[in-house]
Amino acid sequence: MRYSGENWPLLVLWLVAAMMVAGRATAQMPVAIATPGEATVVTLHAKGVQVYECKAGRDRKLAWAFREPIATLLLDGKTVGRHYAGPNWEHVDGSAVGGKVVANAPGRTPNDIPWLKLQATARRGQGTLSGVTTVQQINTQGGVHAGPCDKARTFYSAPYSADYVFLQKGG
Repeated sequence: MRYSGENWPLLVLWLVAAMMVAGRATAQMPVAIATPGEATVVTLHAKGVQVYECKAGRDRKLAWAFREPIATLLLDGKTVGRHYAGPNWEHVDGSAVGGKVVANAPGRTPNDIPWLKLQATARRGQGTLSGVTTVQQINTQGGVHAGPCDKARTFYSAPYSADYVFLQKGG
């Protein structure tokens, strides 16, 4: 395609806009949880709760302690799995992955749980999640609970949502 002199300003403007959008997308992923050399298998949206338990700490004072997540995994608005204690993610095709946190970054607001990078520690089944090596928890909203707790062994469910990016080495 040939460009005349009068089209150059539009081309330059388009290229600058494209670079700004690409730069913004890259800048949104915190370096601490980046996954260079890994390819996305699937990204699933989660809606659920972060469950907290009121219990005595080492200082014997009652405080809220994180217990477990309970969430539905969605793809295009349809339920395709669940997320629960472990942490574990299970897909309707029978595949599942468990992980451990290896890095984190703060959520966007103080009310948002952190963004996480988790290394896969266990896999089962054949299907979507069977080759996953890393899971990212990103775009978190809500899920934080704080404040006084007055009675041991009481629970609080803090609503949250997040996106879980399931990745595989070597893509």
